[in-house]
Amino acid sequence: MALPCNPSLPPTLQNSSPPCLSPSPTFPSPSIRPSFSTLNGSSKCSSSTKLGREKWLGDLCVPVYSTSEVIEKMREGKANGVLEEHPYRAMYSSLLGGIIMDPALMVVPMDDHMVHRGHGVFDTAMLVNGYLYDLDAHLDRFLRSASAAKISHPYPHETLRGIVLLLAAASRLKTGSLRYWLSSGPGDFSLSPPSNPRPAFYSLAMETTFSRELEGVKIITSTIPMKPSKFATMKSVNYLPNVLSKMEAEERGAFSSIWVDDHGCIAEGPNTNIAFVSKERALAS
Repeated sequence: MALPCNPSLPPTLQNSSPPCLSPSPTFPSPSIRPSFSTLNGSSKCSSSTKLGREKWLGDLCVPVYSTSEVIEKMREGKANGVLEEHPYRAMYSSLLGGIIMDPALMVVPMDDHMVHRGHGVFDTAMLVNGYLYDLDAHLDRFLRSASAAKISHPYPHETLRGIVLLLAAASRLKTGSLRYWLSSGPGDFSLSPPSNPRPAFYSLAMETTFSRELEGVKIITSTIPMKPSKFATMKSVNYLPNVLSKMEAEERGAFSSIWVDDHGCIAEGPNTNIAFVSKERALAS
């Protein structure tokens, strides 16, 4: 007796003859490692080298990797040019308690609440001529954002400062940016933080080229609703309105966009501040 078809599967994943899966499907030899070629958005397997573990559904084959094979595949990306020109020089992870120099291993757990719930905050410091610009003020704002997001601090200000400075030194960068994040941590996929929360601090040193647009740029007024004040002043990782606003500007041939509030007052841009220089050459923002 044939098993019932799964109507949720796209046609490319359902057997064409017969249309339903048989109770005893024939699987390729487990000693065969699949190679992949794109076919209608899926992967088609062919017998090539040995692996020993894979899952099949019709022509679709998905390997099951061991830990060492996962690391090998991640590093293959670098060898294939995916990370050849990477700007990422060093990363700190409190989950590991140290600095990572291999960009293929600069990763964050999928069950981190910053990833699947957006429960995290961030900030950035510029690195210019070997000096971090205004680091203490940025760290103060970072910790204020964390408190507003109800994320406990795994480290005090001075420890965070020391980690960022050591990361900058490990990166050997003279010019770039240091980005850092504080998450409510990994543990599960619930809405609220894990029952035994382990806040996670990540920081990344990356090469950045700073430029100035001296000729002026085109700006549009965004049609994307702006964030409420509470979330606009909190540096959270929830940046979807910012992303859509920036994309809207680029789609219309502009450099960026600005938000205008309900009173017709200029607010800010998706990743910019707005300032004016008066006739008296006074700066106002």
